[in-house]
Amino acid sequence: MRIRVALVDDQALFRAGIRMLVSSQPDLEFVGEAADGEAAIALAADARPDVMLMDIRMPGKDGITATAEINARSNPPRILVLTTFDLDESAARAIRAGASGFVLKDAEPEFLLAAIRTVHAGNAVIAASATLRLFEEFRPAEAPALEPEEFAALTPREREIFLLAARGLSNAEIAAREFLSEATVKTHISRILSKLALRDRVQLVVFAFEHRLVD
Repeated sequence: MRIRVALVDDQALFRAGIRMLVSSQPDLEFVGEAADGEAAIALAADARPDVMLMDIRMPGKDGITATAEINARSNPPRILVLTTFDLDESAARAIRAGASGFVLKDAEPEFLLAAIRTVHAGNAVIAASATLRLFEEFRPAEAPALEPEEFAALTPREREIFLLAARGLSNAEIAAREFLSEATVKTHISRILSKLALRDRVQLVVFAFEHRLVD
């Protein structure tokens, strides 16, 4: 079954290029495009994409607002933010609104295609170093570290894995470090996300930084 992909961007030439790129892949299906946030919301409801590529800066309703509204509805697509700068503050705001990651608009075509597939699989596409730099800007500056109530629901092992994932380690890296199988780590991550009511690993990182659980 092919991955259904939609695109939101106000530049017609850019949309045409992405449409051709996605359509060239046997495992991807391009199901629609929009030029602003308002049209994006309608597109998400009508086309039911699995992954939506979302520009941030558009006339009218921007990509951040559209991302939040789309994620407030049932069965939203995975949203992959398109940004010009790798430390764009707006990209972090979009992730906090429910996006699953971000890619640069000038990324190599192969990287964008891999990002689409990665996000569809439920993973993030932000490199660990970029994640840490990005969310460091949103860490509460003076607030004391207070362990959230939800965190108390995690077992000691789940806490260990949470902290490693929050620092950007992959499932394979966590498995090697904790002497576990990747399947076991994946199960732990799923339980952690469920207990903390988080959608994916990107939101896990946001949660960790907002509550000052990692340095």
